Amino acid sequence: MPFQTLFTLVAGALLSFSAVAAEGGHLQQAGTDIGDTASLQRGAQLYMNYCSGCHSLKFMRYSRMAEDLALSEDEVMQNLNLTGAKFGEQVQVAMPVDGANKWFGKMPPDLSVISRVRGSDWIYTYLKSFYLDESRPLGWNNTLFPNASMPNPLWQMQGLQRPVYGKHNAATGETPVEHLELAQPGNQSAAQFDQTARDITTFLEYVGEPSALKRQSLGVWVILFLAFFTFLAFLLKSEYWKDVH
Repeated sequence: MPFQTLFTLVAGALLSFSAVAAEGGHLQQAGTDIGDTASLQRGAQLYMNYCSGCHSLKFMRYSRMAEDLALSEDEVMQNLNLTGAKFGEQVQVAMPVDGANKWFGKMPPDLSVISRVRGSDWIYTYLKSFYLDESRPLGWNNTLFPNASMPNPLWQMQGLQRPVYGKHNAATGETPVEHLELAQPGNQSAAQFDQTARDITTFLEYVGEPSALKRQSLGVWVILFLAFFTFLAFLLKSEYWKDVH
């Protein structure tokens, strides 16, 4: 590997680590599996119901989603298409730009490649790290991404979390959040909500690189192909060299 390429990879890893540290949290392991079709289907349903009102997926088409997630056109159009878009169109939001600027200060970002930028563990941890904060305009904050300008869309399932603060830091003037505690239970248990967050994360991981599904399935055949021809090469080598011995 060329030195320049190696340097770039190491520098990128260090920058990613620094960004996570600056945003304030240890990442939890998402445990996603994009080969789990049921998880992808649940994640798609959850995303469309709770996230797509604000966040588009401009690189994903409903038709591609149907093909990859083993869904029919009717299932996608009836259960996942909430904007009235055509089957071959991308996942857009119905929120007007003026409304987004008024409510959030800007248009919420497209999340097509969020998993490739942040990573699945980051998304999973972010979804679980919202807490009530009366000092924020919308009443919510996030330990992983402090001062996030969005509410918790999953609070009814997760419940309401409140922060438990540590010691005040006189040097910085900040009082860090040590951990979160559940002040009001939601309609899901902790294990159920973990699965909900994992399903959404799995879906976003798939959206970030849809070809990964086919690449994984092809990978098995490639390995078998290589193993078979390695065996043939071994037999051929044995045949050529038997007279030498």
